[in-house]
Amino acid sequence: MVKARKYVVKRHFEGVPKRDDFEIVEYELPPIQNGEILVKAEWVSVDPYLRAYNKRFPVPYDQFSYQVGLVEDSKDPRFPVGTRVVSHKGWCDYSVMNANVSNSPADIIYKLPDLKGLSNSLGIGAVGMPGATAYFGLLEICQPKAGETVVVTGAAGAVGSLVGQIAKIKGCRVIGFAGSEDKVNWLEKDLGFDKAFNYKTVDVQKVLKEAAPKGIDCYFDNVGGEISSIIISQMNDFGRVAVCGSISSYNDDFTKLPKATILQIALVMKQLKIQGFLAPRWRDRWSEAFSDLSKWIKSGDLKTREHVTEGFDKLYDAFIGMLNGENIGKAVVKI
Repeated sequence: MVKARKYVVKRHFEGVPKRDDFEIVEYELPPIQNGEILVKAEWVSVDPYLRAYNKRFPVPYDQFSYQVGLVEDSKDPRFPVGTRVVSHKGWCDYSVMNANVSNSPADIIYKLPDLKGLSNSLGIGAVGMPGATAYFGLLEICQPKAGETVVVTGAAGAVGSLVGQIAKIKGCRVIGFAGSEDKVNWLEKDLGFDKAFNYKTVDVQKVLKEAAPKGIDCYFDNVGGEISSIIISQMNDFGRVAVCGSISSYNDDFTKLPKATILQIALVMKQLKIQGFLAPRWRDRWSEAFSDLSKWIKSGDLKTREHVTEGFDKLYDAFIGMLNGENIGKAVVKI
């Protein structure tokens, strides 16, 4: 018998998630059956969607998220002992998995891609779900063309930092918005963004007109809110908007969401396309994204940065830190 620990969400979040919204439960895992594998978690992801999806599930529920783990016992020949897998088993140190059973589009198990010597943690970052989100959201929905101007909000986060770099690889001019001077400096000096701004200290409308005098062609929206209304109002005819998230409102009461300037005038007069998306939509093509992303990382065209927290007992702290914007790049927890 293997003793395991997991985080159980015992009440829905009100505002910022609280430590006592979670309970760490210790339990014994049963022996594995045919088709099952026993996995020891090595890296666990903390992401904004964990907050956004909280009230979609009845409590209590096991806190889900992506993780990279090592197969320690196996009765599935596809995943022999020693294999590393990516799954959505979340905040636990050991788990029993069955690749033949799926309860949702996110409930997946696959072998960690060949990272060619890069850190295994990239399997829940740039070469994982966040990487696929950036890749397909930008290239399939925005479809940027060389010479166009792309704006990214949440630009120093796990997804935004990749979006901006992919846009540069495709020959675009890139403008990013982030929440601190350190993040702005990283975007401009290390990642090669043409311009980056601290949205907390600038007049967004003014700096956008100066940085993009010919308008904006593509907008990758991670935050929602008034800043998005301002950006969309300055888009060119037939501009494209990929809506990935709305982290500015995730801690708000969903019955009293903040108001922002209406978009319809810009949408109609500029004939804009605006589309929300979820990365599992392209699940059967993730390997395509992973191949390109790995290649770009190895060549130095795509730089990755991780905010690493160590320890199973620090998962909550890492989660709250990420929601508060303390991370630059991908927030991960080493178990």
